[in-house]
Amino acid sequence: MAVHRTSKAVRFHELDPYDHVNHAIYVTWLEIARVEALDAIGLGLHELKARGLQFVVTKLDIRYRRAASAGDVAEIETAISTFGRASTVWTQRILRGDEVLVTAEVTVAVTDATGRPTRPPAGMFDTLRTLAADAA
Repeated sequence: MAVHRTSKAVRFHELDPYDHVNHAIYVTWLEIARVEALDAIGLGLHELKARGLQFVVTKLDIRYRRAASAGDVAEIETAISTFGRASTVWTQRILRGDEVLVTAEVTVAVTDATGRPTRPPAGMFDTLRTLAADAA
């Protein structure tokens, strides 16, 4: 599935009292991976802001399967699985080696600078299609 990969080493402050990565940290890792994927295709957050656009998460469906712990290095796979008129669905997995720790589907809407939904400008979805799951 991997179209874009991001590595994250587990840091001490990300651990809960049970020495597992706190569940909220995985959401942050998913966000970091989406931002890095956008940067890699020239649609970084600063570029979007300069165009008067934002990508806003409107839905997050996450499944926790296994816990990461101190000393682990997680790989986050990121791809876009669905293109709508003004939104995309991102499919992401967090892995430790071949073991799947977390799966997620994230719906991301395109908005103007005020947060109002808008259709993306011509060519933007063509650029995003380089992250399409079927492009892998």
